[in-house]
Amino acid sequence: MRRLLLYIALGAAACAGCGEERQSYVPNVGDGLSSPTMSTTDVSTYISDSGYVRYHIVTPLWQMFEESQDPFWRFPDGLDLEQYDLTMHPQANIRSDSATYFSRRRLWRLDGHVVMVNVDGDSFLTSQLFWDQQKRQVYSDSFIHIVRTDRIIEGYGFTSNENMTAYTVNRPTGIIPVDRDATRSEAPAAADTAAVDTLDAAPAGGRRSAPQRASQRSGTFPGTPSAATPAQSTLHTSTTR
Repeated sequence: MRRLLLYIALGAAACAGCGEERQSYVPNVGDGLSSPTMSTTDVSTYISDSGYVRYHIVTPLWQMFEESQDPFWRFPDGLDLEQYDLTMHPQANIRSDSATYFSRRRLWRLDGHVVMVNVDGDSFLTSQLFWDQQKRQVYSDSFIHIVRTDRIIEGYGFTSNENMTAYTVNRPTGIIPVDRDATRSEAPAAADTAAVDTLDAAPAGGRRSAPQRASQRSGTFPGTPSAATPAQSTLHTSTTR
């Protein structure tokens, strides 16, 4: 009898925890920077903002670090991004050798050979570009090379709206007028043609080379009479012509 009661007691104690499933959470090791929370390859995706499709991203590798103190996405192998307006018409196109997007701050940092083309076909070439989506502003402290239909502008540092249609060059170093009619009749070595050709130039290693400055191609240097704007001035311009 005592043995039977002992078996019953042991059985009741064993079944007491049968209905409860033990769960445990193992956090990601480290500070959230050493290993991504998600990695995706060969990405081609559309991203919505406020209910509208605003961006199309194409990249070989997309890494997300959501457990970092400042969560961010990393695109180490390059990025192609197309921006749309509310009616899905393209407004700008951006390419870079690498990119980082700080998701909490909604801030893009584009590095390497950065090329941005606005809706008017004007090209902006630089080595680093920041895009603040909250302020709807694009800016950089690096050298900037701008190819417009009527001129080539070079300088250091600029600020623009996010469509790159109204911008300010902080320290312009060269403004070279472009005569389109003369360019068509001459050899394709004219300054504006050479500048446009650098957009797709890439060495065998896969990285795009930095653009050659217009002042170097034309044989002039910033500060000479052909670069008519003083280095300390500020250039305000818009593509509404």
